[in-house]
Amino acid sequence: MSTHNSYLDMELLRFTTAGSVDDGKSTLIGRLLYDSKSIFEDQIEAVKSSSERKGLDHIDLSLLTDGLKDEREQGITIDVAYRYFATPKRKFIIADTPGHIQYTRNMVTGASTANLALILVDARKGVIEQTCRHSYIASLLQIPHLVVCINKMDLVDYSEETYRKIVKEYEEFAAKLDVNDIRFIPISALLGDNVVNRSDNMKWYNGATLMHTLETIHIGSDQNHIDPRFPVQTVVRPHTNEYHDYRGYAGRVAGGIFRPGDEVVVMPSGFTSKIKSIDVFGGPVDRAFPPMSVNITLEDEIDISRGDMIVRENNKPQSSQDIECMLCWLNAQPLRPNGKYLLRHTSNEVRAMLKEVVYRMDINSLTRDEGAQELGMNDIGKVLLRTTKPLIYDSYRRNRLTGSLILVDEATNETVAAGMIV
Repeated sequence: MSTHNSYLDMELLRFTTAGSVDDGKSTLIGRLLYDSKSIFEDQIEAVKSSSERKGLDHIDLSLLTDGLKDEREQGITIDVAYRYFATPKRKFIIADTPGHIQYTRNMVTGASTANLALILVDARKGVIEQTCRHSYIASLLQIPHLVVCINKMDLVDYSEETYRKIVKEYEEFAAKLDVNDIRFIPISALLGDNVVNRSDNMKWYNGATLMHTLETIHIGSDQNHIDPRFPVQTVVRPHTNEYHDYRGYAGRVAGGIFRPGDEVVVMPSGFTSKIKSIDVFGGPVDRAFPPMSVNITLEDEIDISRGDMIVRENNKPQSSQDIECMLCWLNAQPLRPNGKYLLRHTSNEVRAMLKEVVYRMDINSLTRDEGAQELGMNDIGKVLLRTTKPLIYDSYRRNRLTGSLILVDEATNETVAAGMIV
């Protein structure tokens, strides 16, 4: 097989990094890129000479990722920065989100598709409010894997005792979270200990390096391959002589596996049919699963339009106009009681009204404020929404695609909230 194809077939791991402002996130990403030789020579040269100009005796790896620093200093808000790199084992996309409290929304955007969240903890400070906030959001977004990097170990003399103390502190907090896989790694991003290369300074640590963890962590089962879900994005009718009768439904598989011959049902209409063919850009395929984009044809002519969902008869999603969800509010204008919004969900768009705020979450203590009437910027709370027509959905825990929604302010067209259906 040509290297070209095997490269295309390599597994892609999306991960998000979160930490507070100075705990070395940029240096860590720089170190990953530098030690895994994923950056170009000219970039390395530029960073070297820039470090020398600053009079540093080491390479300032944060310069690789902090091209945005000047913007920060000018007070321009930065959004999520995506970086792409690859090693012989896997391809990676990093969503690097700013650490400040006012950037909760960036973390929600950057993390919604991630397989893994990298949480940075400064070994001198231990678990702080930001650590809790980021971990809570990662758990709310059902990111399957959390890797807690305890950084700056060089500044605490590589003390095993300090490391164990922070691990224990974090585990006590994480017991209240909904995360199945948490791993801890003691590192020094600045000096490279346990990032790509094993550390000689921490012989007491027997676990994997960060790079090894990223390359080998099992992500095949992160997608839902159990519940077949195909939200229709568009109906394809070529109107050419060659394909005169062709009518296909294009979209992205949001769950499960579809094969030609499968008995399917279309929601909300309830019409049933069989899959005749599944096509991708290169021709027909014998099965489709997430996150493939495909074109499905059915044996019967059924009236189907954008926003409908093709599912299996014995495995249907829920359908309701009353939606209970955890909402992360992203806008400076608070969520108003009885406020009306556009709700986007898979390929569907409906109008929705806020019925009530059930509670607001205090992220630091993980307690619920049941008296809250509204949600302000960066607040997270449980709300009840009423939609103009039924949504076809799963709980977010079952399926991150069919269980997520966004609210849009019709007047400004701004996305004001991201929601996870309970």
